[in-house]
Amino acid sequence: MSNRPPETTAYVRITHHSWSQGRIEGEVRANDYAWQFQWRFHQGQLRIEPSLGRALICEPLSRFLERCDYQLEPGGDYSFTIRAKL
Repeated sequence: MSNRPPETTAYVRITHHSWSQGRIEGEVRANDYAWQFQWRFHQGQLRIEPSLGRALICEPLSRFLERCDYQLEPGGDYSFTIRAKL
């Protein structure tokens, strides 16, 4: 049996990006969960709705956005791995 931690792939779609307003908006899905988010990168603020399961995605999504925000384009589809089973 493997000692690897469980993993879940989260899928991100960017729906709006504004450099002048310092904002990226989009949606993220992982297993049966789906959220809408707004990332205000100048302030480092991440808003996620709905609240159901928000605690599961907040930290990994925040790390993904901080790492990749300058590479993200509206209409783009991205993914990242969460080291947990959702």
